[in-house]
Amino acid sequence: MKPIITASEYASESAGPRPPVLLDVRWQLGGPHGRPDYEAGHIPGAVFVDLDADLAGPAGSGGRHPLPDPEEFGAVMRRAGVFGDTPVVVYDGGQGWAAARAWWLLRWTGHDDVRVLDGGLAAWPGELQKETPAPAEGDFRPAPGGLPLLDADGAAALADSGLLLDARAAERYRGDVEPIDRVGGHIPGAVSAPTSENIGDDGLFLAPEVLAARFGELGADRAKEVGVYCGSGVSGAHEVLALAVAGIPAALYAGSWSEWSADESRPVATGPEPR
Repeated sequence: MKPIITASEYASESAGPRPPVLLDVRWQLGGPHGRPDYEAGHIPGAVFVDLDADLAGPAGSGGRHPLPDPEEFGAVMRRAGVFGDTPVVVYDGGQGWAAARAWWLLRWTGHDDVRVLDGGLAAWPGELQKETPAPAEGDFRPAPGGLPLLDADGAAALADSGLLLDARAAERYRGDVEPIDRVGGHIPGAVSAPTSENIGDDGLFLAPEVLAARFGELGADRAKEVGVYCGSGVSGAHEVLALAVAGIPAALYAGSWSEWSADESRPVATGPEPR
């Protein structure tokens, strides 16, 4: 199954006999809360999910957006109407990071039928609604392990044995700037692969063959395993999604740079080269 769905495909499925559960995960790093935008207008039937409160645990030693407790995440998904055997479609304001985080968490916790709306809300051609739906309680029960997950030691090992991609902006990878975390730079051995380069000017994912060529040039065609990290495990999920579109499985280091850089004992590389 494709990990993304077009707006026209979603419109067709939503009118069919097995409509997907639709989740609105609008969120901006350091920006205003997404709930007011949701209440001002959302795709009909969408249920709002809060990334900071529902798709992450409390910030701390595990990073700025550590994984949520699986049982608490499952309860949120059940309240949103998610069933274990019902398709789920997720969208955000268009950047795709938050939607990808929800996609990754659902897939990691064992849901097999989850897709991201390609292009997000901006790609939706229909009317919006302001009414908040009241879905029936779902039955989804998390079973973590559906997608590969890395910890800090695993990420360091993969940077040596396979391919570890850094999904942040190139200037943060190089260490030229670091607006959020303790120190700039990257995990030694990691390769710069900004998430922004997965998307075209139209806001949609690049074609699978184009993404495959991009990641192949970075070494994904030669690596034994592929892993991804970012600042706090949000945009990194988007890179894992892009790799899935290209047909390349990849693990996510959820703690990412916010966890790695907080530990002063861990090495930091700077500059444009992996080491």
